[in-house]
Amino acid sequence: MKSMELLIERVILSARWILVVFYMGLAAALAIYAVSFIYKLAKVAVDVFTLDDSDMILAMLGLIDAALVASLIVMVMISGYENFVSRFDKTDNDEISWLGKLDAGSLKIKVASSIVAISSIHLLQIFLNMQQYDGTRLMWATLIHLAFVVSALLLGFLEQIMTKLKA
Repeated sequence: MKSMELLIERVILSARWILVVFYMGLAAALAIYAVSFIYKLAKVAVDVFTLDDSDMILAMLGLIDAALVASLIVMVMISGYENFVSRFDKTDNDEISWLGKLDAGSLKIKVASSIVAISSIHLLQIFLNMQQYDGTRLMWATLIHLAFVVSALLLGFLEQIMTKLKA
């Protein structure tokens, strides 16, 4: 019976390596998203002299939004791999010393903060193009953003409570 238990435990622990497929998929998605970002940047560069101020602001917000999404993907890949699959090998020059600081609790806070930031940018884009939206869509966009904000605040509060309980 003990050998069966050991086999089950080994299979379960080995199954974590399946997550690597997802992280590699995220890396591929990040590369594809980088191509999309370069296309958007080139489009802005070509239109730089024809865009008015509000269109330029919207274009810059789109680029900022893309950078935040890309950062979120990197955070999830690195932290997920570190927390669930395997630790990264440390180098002599300590260039990846920050990796150990992305535990599951801090990742939740960083992801929630990133989602709030992305949502804020989308909401700002909506308000800058308010004439294209009706009152109902504006209200729902605002309510959804507020739900993200409240969720992030609650996650931060719960993480603070959990940290105090562990101490």
